Amino acid sequence: MTKTYYTKGTCSTKIDLEVENGIIKSVKFSGGCNGNLKGVSKLVEGRKASEVADLLRGTKCGFKNTSCPDQLARALDEMAAEEK
Repeated sequence: MTKTYYTKGTCSTKIDLEVENGIIKSVKFSGGCNGNLKGVSKLVEGRKASEVADLLRGTKCGFKNTSCPDQLARALDEMAAEEK
């Protein structure tokens, strides 16, 4: 399953995701802190989407109530709900 998730409250503007059989195959952020988000993508690819969502959910960036990793968790949660 592929999804484009438009972020809210972060410097990145969207996340393009591919999840297959519950495993994250690819993640690409548009905008945001380029190097950091490339690193996040590499760290989560090949891992269980549910575990990554649980790990990243609620992460904040500075004074913001969300972050790019938190937005990734929200995107993964949406994908899981859509699969049901």
